Amino acid sequence: MPKKEEAFHHRASLKQKHKPFKRRFATKNSMRDKAKGRTQRLSIKGKVQRKHSRADRRNAVRTEQRKKREQIVQNTRIFTGRHRAPKIVAVIPLCSDTDTTAIVRSLFSCVEEEFNEAVPKTQRVLNVGRFKQTVQFVEVGRNLLDILDVAAVADYMVFGISANVEVDAFGEQCLSAIQNQGHAAVFPVVQGLEDVAAKKRNDVRKSLQSFMQHFFPEIDKVFSVDTDAEALAILRMVTSQVPRGIKWRDSRSYLLAESVEFEPSAEDPQIGRMAVTGYVRGANLSANRLVHVPNFGDFQIECIFDVPVAVEAVHSNAIEEDDEPAVLDRPDPAHQDSLVAANEPDQMANEQTWPEDEEMAGWEAQMAQMEEDEKRAAASGERVVRVPRGMSSYQAAWIPDEDSEEGGSDVSSDEDDSMMGSDDSEDEDEDEDEEYEDMRLDAKGRLVDGASEAGTGAGTGASDAGNNDDGDEDMPTAEEEAMHLRAYLAEREKQSLDDAQFPDEVDTPMDVPARQRFARYRGLQSFRTSPWDPYENLPLDYARIFQFENLRRTQSRILRMAEGAPARVGSHVRVVLRAVPIATANSFHKDRPFVVYGLLQYEHQMSVMHFTVMRNEEYAAPVRSKDPLVVHMGFRRYNVQPLFSQHLRAGSNGVHKFERFLKHGVVSVATVFAPIQLGAVPVSLYLPTPADSSGRATLVGTGTTLDANPARILAKRIVLTGAPYKIHKRGAVIRFMFFNAEDVNWFKPVQLHTKYGRIGHITESLGTHGYMKCIFDGPIKQMDTVCMNLYKRVFPKWTTTLWSEHEQDEAQRLQWTAPADDEERKPEFMEL
Repeated sequence: MPKKEEAFHHRASLKQKHKPFKRRFATKNSMRDKAKGRTQRLSIKGKVQRKHSRADRRNAVRTEQRKKREQIVQNTRIFTGRHRAPKIVAVIPLCSDTDTTAIVRSLFSCVEEEFNEAVPKTQRVLNVGRFKQTVQFVEVGRNLLDILDVAAVADYMVFGISANVEVDAFGEQCLSAIQNQGHAAVFPVVQGLEDVAAKKRNDVRKSLQSFMQHFFPEIDKVFSVDTDAEALAILRMVTSQVPRGIKWRDSRSYLLAESVEFEPSAEDPQIGRMAVTGYVRGANLSANRLVHVPNFGDFQIECIFDVPVAVEAVHSNAIEEDDEPAVLDRPDPAHQDSLVAANEPDQMANEQTWPEDEEMAGWEAQMAQMEEDEKRAAASGERVVRVPRGMSSYQAAWIPDEDSEEGGSDVSSDEDDSMMGSDDSEDEDEDEDEEYEDMRLDAKGRLVDGASEAGTGAGTGASDAGNNDDGDEDMPTAEEEAMHLRAYLAEREKQSLDDAQFPDEVDTPMDVPARQRFARYRGLQSFRTSPWDPYENLPLDYARIFQFENLRRTQSRILRMAEGAPARVGSHVRVVLRAVPIATANSFHKDRPFVVYGLLQYEHQMSVMHFTVMRNEEYAAPVRSKDPLVVHMGFRRYNVQPLFSQHLRAGSNGVHKFERFLKHGVVSVATVFAPIQLGAVPVSLYLPTPADSSGRATLVGTGTTLDANPARILAKRIVLTGAPYKIHKRGAVIRFMFFNAEDVNWFKPVQLHTKYGRIGHITESLGTHGYMKCIFDGPIKQMDTVCMNLYKRVFPKWTTTLWSEHEQDEAQRLQWTAPADDEERKPEFMEL
């Protein structure tokens, strides 16, 4: 019989398959529970996935290896070749008896190179011919700022430790600070090991290694430069390894200065041009961007010269004196960054409302009374100052008059702010009223009422007005000063404990209506979803800041643009800065590191910066919001007064809860007005004053920058509490939350809750003393507490200033003194 012709079929892989038939004895419910909503139907979209062969996998591995090799070559290119840049090795002493010069001398002698004592400590360059590498040793003293500056630019770090003296508190602080800021590879070197008995040397090494591994776990050995073999091992690892990069540092250009030259301007000898010479590292440098000099601020670039230095520069025969440097880059006026950090707010752009006649009459009467009080006080020499509670009149007399203008009562401050349309009134809250008080002083700094702070009653009014014109009776003794300080610290500790035990709970004032005292607060049905306009009633300072429409997209564009800058990484350049104060040039010292950092676009403008903070466990004193602190944000340092808030995922309304204190063991978010910082940068918070006479700074907390977001809402919460008076099933009569019927009706729409989890609301007022009827979603207990949450948005203060290490000497501000080896040599940057 003839064979039957077979039908044509498409490939099964492109054919839609129906859901297979259910198994035998399986019910619909069991199949549904087992599937959990999934179906077995296959998708027909897309192409059939092809399985990769062994050759394909090998090609993929080779491609990945090639990319890694290219990255390594790019990272090491600046350290190779005839015009190579030296690797920076920071030599940091951790013990009081550490001799950094002896460590560097041993590293020179192990390769039989001559060590010159006359060379400055930051410019000792070693040309290792056998390894075809150049190393620059930067020695620093026991100064925290110098150590942080050199650790931020170092490719390797050598820590000098002693076999006889333990690492003191300053050394541990330096290790913690370097660990928080990010660091390069570490080599611990022990000195004085030959003075230890031979049987105990191994134990000493193990003990020091265990100590260093606590801060740097990657350390596997403690070196000793007493022998040439171990010193040569350190040099071999430094010259053969690829320096480990630091992400926040490598995205910006920086330059360790070799020399600084200054030319005063004809108009003002205190301001002129400054030329800084060194190698460009990190990223490419553009003349259109600004540069930052720590402790002195941001400056514009006038020109960038190419000053190539060969390897023979170490032997002083690299470049002829007649050679003129070539211009690498000049700024484009159309694209150069401006030094304008803040916008100028338009006062006429604010929302204007015309007051009524009654309001005008009240304001005029109030202003007339204020003018009369000022005239009377001026005639008698009296003034009112707002001081911390417990401060004596002698201390209050030193407070300038402008500080007293920020004081005042809550009611007057609320009225003034309501006139201006501002909502920035956190300084008038009830928690700060407990910490400050008003003191009226006469022209001689004494109390007007003649009372004595000590309460001794020594002397009468006639004796006070007699011969004691100097006010010696008001001068507190050392015991009184110590007593006042202890009382102030005890009060802060008590407030911190109260906030931890009863968070945000406040007492309703009995002399002021609650609807006036808490007029700026609002109730929220849901803290995470209730709508809150982020641009509602903003203070005037928000008109001065800058905001990004899309921060991530802008940051990516800025980083791509920085890659094409003319001054390439590894080039030896001379950067000329314009409009630089003479104190900046005088701060350069060849025995201290002087670093110039390049800023990315927009990093000079002010905005609302947020950064995470984890509190230091060793610091036990309370840290309150708006306390003055010093923030080390990457390579910049500022005096700030941060606001703390919870670090939680915000809801749909972008509201975050404000925290009065920085708590232990909890990551918080600090908010300040500060220049924009792109990317994640390490942050450290320090106290503005040294902890003791040794000058050792006190670390408060560490963290990382988040973003620049003015729309982040910081909501300060207060909790009004009341006690059940009568309970009947779901209804109850609540008292002690308010003290008049008007307040009850004012806060009637706000939702209530209890500490045992019940939800309720106010139904009506009962009587005239603040009793109110409430209904809840279930019966409440007599021991329960009824709470009402109220919220108010708080804003940071515009108190951010550039932190300076110390006030410059008067002689440094008046004249420029050139370094000794630069005399009789005309700076090349003058010929423009």
